[in-house]
Amino acid sequence: MTQIKIISEIENDRLDAYISATNPSISRSYAQKLISSGCVTVNGILVPGKHKLRINDVIELSLPEVSSPKALPEDIDINVIFEDKDILVVDKPKGMVVHPAAGNSTGTLVNALLSYSAGRLSSINGVERPGIVHRIDKNTSGILIVTKTDFAHEYFSRLFKIHDIKRIYLGLVEGVIDENKGKIDAPIARDKNNRIKMAVSPIDGKNAVTHFEVLERYSKHTLIKVELETGRTHQIRVHMAYIGHPLLGDDVYGSKKQKEIKTGQSLHAGTLGFVHPVSNEYMEFSSNPPIEFTEAVEFAKGL
Repeated sequence: MTQIKIISEIENDRLDAYISATNPSISRSYAQKLISSGCVTVNGILVPGKHKLRINDVIELSLPEVSSPKALPEDIDINVIFEDKDILVVDKPKGMVVHPAAGNSTGTLVNALLSYSAGRLSSINGVERPGIVHRIDKNTSGILIVTKTDFAHEYFSRLFKIHDIKRIYLGLVEGVIDENKGKIDAPIARDKNNRIKMAVSPIDGKNAVTHFEVLERYSKHTLIKVELETGRTHQIRVHMAYIGHPLLGDDVYGSKKQKEIKTGQSLHAGTLGFVHPVSNEYMEFSSNPPIEFTEAVEFAKGL
């Protein structure tokens, strides 16, 4: 068994949510299983997952010893829009997780890629994330680069680090944005009051810059084009909520009423442009948003 001790920094947060938020490898459902099986104590006492924490509570986890599971190939259809000996460009569907993790061990893009590419993927990120050099959220659709060689992986890691990749998204947000264009320059960090979320944090946040342009306005929503200058976790979702225009259907950052929409945030990674790691040729790929996105736009138009 592996012992983990956590000192709570949050007041009134649920135990299961806090464990998952402070341990990226532990999903909420796995945290609940650990708690129900007696593997978690708070101040030496067994408590339920809904137990509300207090600041300085001592949480102790006893994790079963497991080896890192190797992702297995699965015959899942994926839309490969470009491929050569160095890279793949994939149009990820809404609802698909990028790589396996606790709670999502199958049905991921990596499982599909292992079948499609017969294992010919970069190895830098290990057996759970072969070929994965960047990610988009489960409920965000759109274009991803997948690397087939370690050289390509290291190359794209550098490009993402220096923000030298063109990334344009389509988003449908709540409310009507008055400005035709805008720039959001607001640092992002883990939310101190809810470790599951990210938040704008001028004191300890990392630099985050988002550019947006209004494409269409409706009675209660706005269709926007978004270009990332940086790439922080949940950046577009956090920044749009920060200026009072969260993405329609966002179940984390959206308004209470809009969270009732179960399809997830209306966000599509529509354009990706970069210089190829071997040919040095500039390449740009685009994809149309999925039917869920177009249906959301029709919904907004009809209000």
